[in-house]
Amino acid sequence: MRIILFLGQDNTGISQILSIVYMIMFLVLIFWGEKIQMLIRLRDIELALERLKMMRDESVRFTKERLKKYNKEEINRFLDNFLEFVTVPPEDMDPAGVVWKLDHIVKTAENRIRSEIKQIIPELDDSQVLNIMNLFEASYALNYYYKVIRHYYILSKKTSSYILIIQLQAILPQVLMEAEAYLGAIQAFSSGQPVGDGAGALVAARLMRGGEIKEIEKDNVYTVKNIDGRRVYLMKAKGPGGAVGTPGDALMKLSEAENFKTIFMVDAGLKLEGEKTGSIAEGVGAIIGGIGTEK
Repeated sequence: MRIILFLGQDNTGISQILSIVYMIMFLVLIFWGEKIQMLIRLRDIELALERLKMMRDESVRFTKERLKKYNKEEINRFLDNFLEFVTVPPEDMDPAGVVWKLDHIVKTAENRIRSEIKQIIPELDDSQVLNIMNLFEASYALNYYYKVIRHYYILSKKTSSYILIIQLQAILPQVLMEAEAYLGAIQAFSSGQPVGDGAGALVAARLMRGGEIKEIEKDNVYTVKNIDGRRVYLMKAKGPGGAVGTPGDALMKLSEAENFKTIFMVDAGLKLEGEKTGSIAEGVGAIIGGIGTEK
């Protein structure tokens, strides 16, 4: 009996303590609940930011390691400068002609980077220059992701904006997935292996076998063959190397000489979650990637 009374008294004391603890927790959540959630979310963002920084640093380290064999310190300095390279888009308040302006700016930036790499390492051939450019672009993209996320992280921390923190945390999973894709592509870029954009070129290359290959535009080649009684023009990126070239300009030049009845384009598209890898879809329209000027 004394044990039962003892336990009962103990339970009464514990209940009082728990009631006080619950009350304190309730008051804390009322007055500081949002602040606590904000700190937790900021910590998650900080961890994601560290992952982005590690991926950026790994990309830069890998690129410099691949360029070490050329023993050119200038190329490392050029890479460091390239990470902060800015391409300013044209003014779009007046949309007339903005596509051609943007196309000119993009081509000018690409030609400048290519010429500077060639000037620093003159022994490189065109395909090697393109592979190095792809490595630079992957490092640039990872650095850009890191800088933008860091900017909004610091801004949300300074302003204590709960809405901004929630928005930033919501997009982080997709940003990290894209960053990991860039990091994973570096190995393929460094060795010149085919990636998604190589799908169309591989199809065209198979059909172009045995034909006379002619260059029509920068980094674009074509040939003419008879297939099933039809005169067919086949065009692809010149390769090897990760350059699509200017297929829009090349197609316009061919169209001036020939009146094509039908134009077929083959390209690799982004797979939606749940779709089978390598599935084929047909459609209507220009399936040319990039920033849209080729379309």
